[in-house]
Amino acid sequence: MIDHLGINCSDLGVSAAFYDKVLAVLGSARIMDVGVAIGYGVDKPDFWISRQPDDGGPASGPNREIHVAFSASSAEQVREFFAAACSLGAEVLHEPRHFPEYHDHYYGAFVRDPDGNNVEAVCHRVPPD
Repeated sequence: MIDHLGINCSDLGVSAAFYDKVLAVLGSARIMDVGVAIGYGVDKPDFWISRQPDDGGPASGPNREIHVAFSASSAEQVREFFAAACSLGAEVLHEPRHFPEYHDHYYGAFVRDPDGNNVEAVCHRVPPD
């Protein structure tokens, strides 16, 4: 279980536009905006994006790819997430499909966000279409 997760973005405005759209499909919204960081969630900010520091510290170099899986309540939401991401030019890693190698009810789609991170929408509660 993840309480919250944060990533650095090279262009906070571009990443905010991406996450505003794709997370809305999953029922989440921008909950907090503190200028240098934006928090998304339903009741509380569970996922944060922030401006990549340029202070020469460890996080100021190129971002390392991370994987983030966002919960979807249905296979349809997974497909909507994927369509929203593709409409913004996201690189497709895996189109929406059943992934039986993970478990019998795993339905997901994977794309790269504007900073090259591997982001996924996944539904665990319904049989594959």
